[in-house]
Formats: sequence, structure tokens, C-alpha cells
Amino acid sequence: MLFALPFPMIDPTLLQIGPIAIRWYALAYIVGIVLGWRLMLRLVALPAVVATKQQVDDFVTWATLGIVLGGRLGYVLFYRPGYYLFHPLEIFAVWGGGMSFHGGALGVIIALWLYCRQQRIDFMAFGDRMATVVPIGLFLGRCANFVNSELWGRVAPDVPWAMVFPNGGPEPRHPSQLYQAGMEGILLFVLLQLLVRQPALRARRGLLSGVFIAGYGMARIVGEFFRQPDAHLGFLFAGATMGQLLSVPMLLLGGWLILRSRPRAAA
Repeated sequence: MLFALPFPMIDPTLLQIGPIAIRWYALAYIVGIVLGWRLMLRLVALPAVVATKQQVDDFVTWATLGIVLGGRLGYVLFYRPGYYLFHPLEIFAVWGGGMSFHGGALGVIIALWLYCRQQRIDFMAFGDRMATVVPIGLFLGRCANFVNSELWGRVAPDVPWAMVFPNGGPEPRHPSQLYQAGMEGILLFVLLQLLVRQPALRARRGLLSGVFIAGYGMARIVGEFFRQPDAHLGFLFAGATMGQLLSVPMLLLGGWLILRSRPRAAA
């Protein structure tokens, strides 16, 4: 018999009152947005000030819409376009699961551009501060994936910390959700918080955004080597997964932003 750690059986539903249920996954979104908002209020006030606290407060609604709409549409277009082509009404059934980070990122970028244009805020400078708080939500989201026993890893019979997930078959697997929580969440958050507190680096427009985008792309590419690809997609071009293919442009874009970043005074 293969050795495996027992999976902690945590009910995906945190609280249910009649027909109303609060799930860990939804709570991860809510807490991630709230914590990111509170930290963002402090970061925009660092010299040079890029926005007012009221503008940060108002942007929360825009960001939330970008996350939800972009994340859902990204999943529909990137992961299951054929299915939703014949079941279009299910596109709106977000409670049934199915969100894409890459789609959510695009949604937030569009919302950010529109909001900054409306408010006459420096798009890149505001985006730099916002990028440093995004890993909070990524960490909580991956933890929720683990609790839900979803997006589990590949079979790993020789890994002592492998787990048998309730809906992942009898084989012990990598707890890849936790790997990704550590890389996309903790490591990226610590790195960005160290950088944003350096005035010289903060002044380089696009640097922090580039570090986040490239850092996430690298973390996702590495994490996908341990994660089981979606059953309906499997391995794609050159044995890569959809998550890896979508992350390559992020890696390139992030590197480009880092290389072209300049202090605000020289922009």
C-alpha cells in the first residue's frame, strides 16, 4: 500500500442558513479583496502619492467586477469554449465553479485602465501599487482550492507528503494547491512588499507591475509541473498545460515592463 498523508476533511461550506450558504471559496474572494483594499490604502500614500484614499475606495467595486467578469469569461473562452457554445446560459452559473486567473487579470487591467482614465490617475503608477497586494487573494484562493479538493496535483507515489484527495482517485497526489499558494501567494507577496518599500524602485513606473506579472507567470509555469491538467484539455503543445501556455505571455510582458521601467520624473 502506498503511503499518503490523510486529507483534512474540511466542509467546503463554511456556514449554511436555509438556502443561503457561505463557501470557503467565496470567502477567499471577499477576504482577499478586503485585505488588499486595506493594504492598498497605505501603499498609495507612500511618496510619490499616486491616488487619494477615496479613489482607492471607489476602485474596489471596479476591481471586483473585473475579477468576477474577467475570471468567468476567461474560463469560458480559455478552458471550455466548446461546452459553453452549446450551453450558453450556464455561462452565468458562477456558483457552479469555473474561474480563470488569467481572465480575471485581464478583467482587472481593463477596469484599472478605464478607472484611471476617468479619474485622471497615472495608470502605471496606480497599477504598480495594486500589483503588490494581488498575491493576498492568490494565496487565499489556492487555499480554498485545497479545501474544496479541486485542482489537485499529479500522482506522486514516492513523495512523503502526497495526499489522496476525495475526488482524485485512489492514488496519492501532490498537494499542488499548497505549492501554488506558497509561490504565487507568500513568496511573491514578500518580494513585492520588500520592493515597494524602496523609494528608488517605487519611482520606476512599471517595475512592480512587471515583477508581479513575470513572477506570477514563472510561479504558475513551475506549479503546473506538479498539477494535474484539466481532464477535458490534458497536455497541449509540446506537453505544456493550458495554464503554462497562458503564462508565457505574462512572463514576456513582465520582463518587458521591468526592462523599460523608468523613474516618474524621466517618464
